[in-house]
Amino acid sequence: MDEVAIKVDEVSKTFKLPHEKQTSIKGAVINIFKGGNRSFERQQALQGVRFEINKGDFFGIVGRNGSGKSTLLKLLAGIYSPDSGRIQVNGKLTPFIELGVGFNPELTGRENVFLNGALLGFNRKEVSAMYKDIVEFAELRRFMDQKLKNYSSGMQVRLAFSIAIRARSDILLLDEVLAVGDAAFQQKCYDYFEELKLSNKTVVFVSHDMGAIRRFCNRAVYIDQGKLTHSGDPLDIADIYQEDNMQSVIDQSSESSKAAHKEDNITVSIIEQNPEQHILRFRIAYNSKFQTYVGFSLIKDGATFAELNSLNLKGTDKKGALDYTLDLSLLNPGLYEISATLIKSENKQALTTAPKRAKFNLSGNDRTRGGAIRLESDLVKVS
Repeated sequence: MDEVAIKVDEVSKTFKLPHEKQTSIKGAVINIFKGGNRSFERQQALQGVRFEINKGDFFGIVGRNGSGKSTLLKLLAGIYSPDSGRIQVNGKLTPFIELGVGFNPELTGRENVFLNGALLGFNRKEVSAMYKDIVEFAELRRFMDQKLKNYSSGMQVRLAFSIAIRARSDILLLDEVLAVGDAAFQQKCYDYFEELKLSNKTVVFVSHDMGAIRRFCNRAVYIDQGKLTHSGDPLDIADIYQEDNMQSVIDQSSESSKAAHKEDNITVSIIEQNPEQHILRFRIAYNSKFQTYVGFSLIKDGATFAELNSLNLKGTDKKGALDYTLDLSLLNPGLYEISATLIKSENKQALTTAPKRAKFNLSGNDRTRGGAIRLESDLVKVS
């Protein structure tokens, strides 16, 4: 165990989900006289999960909603106890799961910094020494003398995160902390993660952001319906997650069939994907009572990075279909979406948007880790 930070050995966890709720003392007493048999079902949150995390690992835990990731993190943090199996932790562990636990809404931000610092084991002198850094990181200098109950939820979590990262610990558990702020604050989180990697801290990171998993993690596991199904390279794990998400969308009932009954409708669909030739072809079909043209957007990680429309095509009419061939060699690995909009030619008014985006996944081992556009390497080292 000298080189192992956390060992999870055949861990299982089950929850009871009651089918009825007692809302009064009378109901509880009646239930006792009936034998106390309340109906419930068992939810197998985790089943036979087994892995090891080495010291210095930036370890990703990936899975779709309801897969058991958060349950696993709470087991590692000691919030839950496993029904069977064993968890060994070698070192002091700090969980960033329920940020802000211990905050008092009637106290000011300043007072809560000292309160939370005390809970983390710091004395008043130590908190005073780090107070300026905490406030600057949270970007809340103007609000520190306001009561916490007047803070937005995002402000509270930013303050809690800024305090929590000062904790003295060997192992950190991070659960979707990148969702606590705007783009500028998220970049601060990224910078902090880079510092953690350089300091050889052990980090367990749960996230739906595959860009962050690819960028920071050196190992990862995939949890599916409570079972650990894949373990290894975070690039491969991210691909599996994105492919599963895409398959789930395909399996769902198509929204586009509902749109077919509207006077103005548009759909977008993949008609060919050829990884060997690095091409993808998709079709935009439309129908309208007006003269129209179409526009489409390429999206990655929720952000549009390219757009095009059919205004340059003469004869665009009320009904038809357009095919487009995309050069995949221009793109980095990741999950992409295509959104299409039907636009009225006369006044450029958007009539309707395709109710279902087309999705495609690009696998690969590109270590650039991030961004949509693939740049050619032309770097020159200057001494």
